[in-house]
Amino acid sequence: MIVGNRSTKVGLDAVGIKNAACVYWNLTPAELLEHTIINGEGVMADSGAICVKTGEFTGRSPLDKFTVDDAITHDTVWWGEINQPYSAEKFDDLHQKILAYLQGRTLYVRDAFAGANPAYKINVRVVNENPWQNFFTYNMFIRPNAEEQTNFSPDWTILCAPGFYADSEIDETRQHNFTIVNFTKKLILIGGSAYTGEIKKGIFTVLNYELPFKGVLPMHCSANIGRENKDTAVFFGLSGTGKTTLSADPSRDLIGDDEHGWADTGVYNFEGGCYAKCINLSEENEPQIWNAIKFGAMVENIVFHEGTRSIDFSDISITQNTRVSYPIHHIKEAVHPSIGGIPKNVFFLTCDSFGVLPPISKLTAGQAMYQFISGYTAKVAGTEAGITEPKAVFSACFGAPFLPLHPTKYAEMLGEKINEHGVNVWLVNTGWTGGPYGVGSRMKLRYTRAMITAALNGELNDVEYTVDPVFGLRIPVEVPNVPAEVLIPRNTWEDKAAYDKKANYLAKLFNDNFELYKAYANEEILAAAPKQLV
Repeated sequence: MIVGNRSTKVGLDAVGIKNAACVYWNLTPAELLEHTIINGEGVMADSGAICVKTGEFTGRSPLDKFTVDDAITHDTVWWGEINQPYSAEKFDDLHQKILAYLQGRTLYVRDAFAGANPAYKINVRVVNENPWQNFFTYNMFIRPNAEEQTNFSPDWTILCAPGFYADSEIDETRQHNFTIVNFTKKLILIGGSAYTGEIKKGIFTVLNYELPFKGVLPMHCSANIGRENKDTAVFFGLSGTGKTTLSADPSRDLIGDDEHGWADTGVYNFEGGCYAKCINLSEENEPQIWNAIKFGAMVENIVFHEGTRSIDFSDISITQNTRVSYPIHHIKEAVHPSIGGIPKNVFFLTCDSFGVLPPISKLTAGQAMYQFISGYTAKVAGTEAGITEPKAVFSACFGAPFLPLHPTKYAEMLGEKINEHGVNVWLVNTGWTGGPYGVGSRMKLRYTRAMITAALNGELNDVEYTVDPVFGLRIPVEVPNVPAEVLIPRNTWEDKAAYDKKANYLAKLFNDNFELYKAYANEEILAAAPKQLV
């Protein structure tokens, strides 16, 4: 039985599904929420948002992601720990097992687009066994109209079966969960995990492979646009650095919070929604995200205040990675379509819990490439088992788990675009000041916003700069609405010798990490490396 508005061009038999008990096709959000509640898979918060638990996995599992090694990918993919090869034969075997598992089940299908720029969009079909996962795909991908649904033919298909567990010995997976991308068959298999982020990042991986061959730079970034000057700004950063928070600027219009492409005509959003972290979320600090959590939003792995349906955003008893997905139109200031011009400013966000990097600094082209390839941030104690002090994290291009090609490919593309358009590039530390985690304090969000606003408004163009002796970064000595004493990190530490030691330690971590890419870097990039103190 088929229910809903389905495509008349290509059906599920194209990927081998022929005997489902019932297929719900492109249901409305209200219908999917009804199914979720009736099935006992979610409850409604007092804000109107649906709340679900993703089960065993509350985050992505990058060690369980594989790419089929075949004629298309063998000589193009950057094989290694990030892109683990998987045989085409084993993929076919696993595909057949998932089809057998899905036989006789109720399925939910969503037809959608990835890419707001019509010249580069791809058609994506997602098949889910849970209505709330299908609701997630409705939020996160771009929604076709009725005519586009009727004439829909998928470029890529995702089969998402969280209830299917692989046999690791037979199926040659690491454990029972997996995400496997097949670029020849344009098919992604997801099993053993109900964490919704695997769906969106699966397609992001696809775009990271396909778009560079079309001259488009795929970016793990947020982006917004000025209301008056229509200037586009891009924010790169790993999870927890403020990428979503800082792009949700009440004075600017949002293009998107996570995934974008930079084409010859400008920047465009890959997605139709936002997937924001909501740990310690407050209306005061993040009003746009707070107000987006209403009917039509889905919150994952949260806990209610006792005896209420009010979400306790401070409760991390399930996970620190609590998330909310919502369609981008929940942000009043979002632009439609989600497209902007050539960026005027690019921000690299890092949460430096060592308290060493300046809160804002301006980068040369060489430094921009070095920092982009490094993709640095730091986790604080307590965020993961075994972390008892700040731990440096380097993720190439601020998104290594999603890069099928070598990082230098993306870095070269970014460098070319920065030089071609004279883009300002800034490194912004949203982490600690006055000492490392446990000694200093987190940089105030209002200061970070003020620094970014000053950069966007051109107020840092003519101020005096000083150069950090270790990292070579140009630091403004004054920024409107920011105390001067917080701008130079060494000055914020009571123990200057301790700062010097920690700066030297972080410089060594940078240099050690860059050994992976040194052979591919030009002299300009190599000259941007930190200078370790003797």
